[in-house]
Amino acid sequence: MEKSLPSLGGVMPPIPTPFTREGGVAYDRMTQNLERWNEYGLSGYLVLGSNGETVYLSWEEKLRILETARRAIPRDKALIAGTGCESTLETITLTQRAAEIGADAALVITPHFYGGKMAPEALVSHYFSVADASPIPVLVYNVPKFTHLDLDAPTISRMAEHPNIVGVKDSGGNITKLGDMVRLTGSGFHVFAGSAGFFFPALVMGAAGSIMAMANIAPQQAIDIHDLFKKGQWEEAAELQRGMIPVNAAVTARFGVAGLKAALDMLGYYGGPVRSPLQEISETEREALRSILADAGVL
Repeated sequence: MEKSLPSLGGVMPPIPTPFTREGGVAYDRMTQNLERWNEYGLSGYLVLGSNGETVYLSWEEKLRILETARRAIPRDKALIAGTGCESTLETITLTQRAAEIGADAALVITPHFYGGKMAPEALVSHYFSVADASPIPVLVYNVPKFTHLDLDAPTISRMAEHPNIVGVKDSGGNITKLGDMVRLTGSGFHVFAGSAGFFFPALVMGAAGSIMAMANIAPQQAIDIHDLFKKGQWEEAAELQRGMIPVNAAVTARFGVAGLKAALDMLGYYGGPVRSPLQEISETEREALRSILADAGVL
């Protein structure tokens, strides 16, 4: 069965959730950021992902964030909602609410609190139950850095057999495994690189695109890598990929969400504070980040 979704492919940023200094969600700032990102040729957005500090948000905040994003995101750009929760029932409920708000697809992180019991059978059952009940297509979110679970390619292939499970965001960075996912799942299943650090190699292996933090601060460079690849200008794409590696590392592994938000502030977006217990980056780290962005031509 051929699976389809408008604008599913290309480059999509997992957007941060902006907070006020008082600790609330800055919904107006989210709208302003999205209006600026909309000027680029991004395919869509992930809302309520890891970079959105979703684990720190209340249920009511999540719904209002989705409502705010839906109003600001044009219909020709996909709105992918992060709806994964620890229980299957809560995941289904949030996914259904996201669909009512107007999300185009749901990204569901692997439940992991009882990690020792999350054998492939349990996870396949979870995703099949969510996909059965979801009015919108479902994507699997494999992010072993946070969950300490790493779905293998055969398990992803089993999940891909469900007609409403249309793709995976894989943030593990194992290119061999990513290529195996593409091989085993076949046409119509969208494999997304979960980080800019391996975007170009992922495209070579057959990835549909990337959902990556770097696209928040360097959207055109991310789009250019994709476009150059599509045009067959692989050396140019690879050169641009190499130049973006320090930028991506800075706003992911090195400085994390706080660094991503600091970079947004430097670039004229609204990054703002992180939510406790996350901490802001230091002034020394901020200057190092500024230097990285300047050296890469982003700032």
